[in-house]
Amino acid sequence: IKTATETTTPKEQNTPTEYSVKNPSEEPKYEEYTKELDKVFTDKAETEDFINKENELIQKKVEEIKENNKNKPTKDSTSTQNKKEKVNEKSIITSKDTFTYDKKSKPKIAIVIDDVSTQVQKDKILSMGYKINMAFLPPTSGHPDSARIAQNLPFHMIHFPMQASPSFKGTEINTLNVNDSYETIENRVRQLRQWYPNAIYTNNHTGSVFTENDEAMDNLFRALKKYNFIFVDSRTSNKSVAKKYAQKYGMPFIVRNTFIDNEENYKYIQNQLKQAVEIAKKQGYSIAIGHPHAVTLQVLKDSKELLKDVEPIFINQLPYL
Repeated sequence: IKTATETTTPKEQNTPTEYSVKNPSEEPKYEEYTKELDKVFTDKAETEDFINKENELIQKKVEEIKENNKNKPTKDSTSTQNKKEKVNEKSIITSKDTFTYDKKSKPKIAIVIDDVSTQVQKDKILSMGYKINMAFLPPTSGHPDSARIAQNLPFHMIHFPMQASPSFKGTEINTLNVNDSYETIENRVRQLRQWYPNAIYTNNHTGSVFTENDEAMDNLFRALKKYNFIFVDSRTSNKSVAKKYAQKYGMPFIVRNTFIDNEENYKYIQNQLKQAVEIAKKQGYSIAIGHPHAVTLQVLKDSKELLKDVEPIFINQLPYL
């Protein structure tokens, strides 16, 4: 399998090593901002009885639908199949929903740094001395070596560009759009598999529009399943349908709890990280997403004491997987 540098680019260029630049107005926007990024997501501590009752109700509904379909005229079958069924996300029960934290083990925290694309960023993250999930942008002319530098890591993710809101102006090359055909989406996923042969997990870069769209997400999950990828929902929209398609394609549902650096401010980032730690202590794990801003990396470097009561993990070590 060819690496990114063999297929796309010359030797490494002098690309920015962090997002901070002297003139803030010239700073590129690598991630769209939505109000959803300010929200913190915690799982409800549901009892086993509640979950069993929910499962009974769901199974009963499934049987009713099957019985109704048997009795429907043949001419209605095609139109019924073509309609996208509206599913209440709360009615979907996944292994994440059934996980119960017994507090006998140390709570886990998965810190994900998105938009990694340079050797300098990689080296700084590795120097932290504890597990941090690096999510690499696919190679482009602006960051040609992002796939090559990921290869020797024990674990890495792919930060997959997907359609953002119209106000976002920093669109990556080959960003997936809701109008893309399945063939287009599959070709892109196959390309990612060639670039990142050892990666399993991918999360959305931007994607507030894409992750809300049933047809687009159905096509995406179908392609991800084919090439052995698992989707992690960055939750840039509260209307994301990722849970629905994780269930449909038999994948685990993984979703972030906090974004730590919506503001590039040391105290703010540190407080967001503390919040992620508290979530982990409450439910047994948390997923915190940030970016390789200079200040974010400084907070992570200074936060070993803050993380003493939790165990930093890679995404594939989540306790409910």
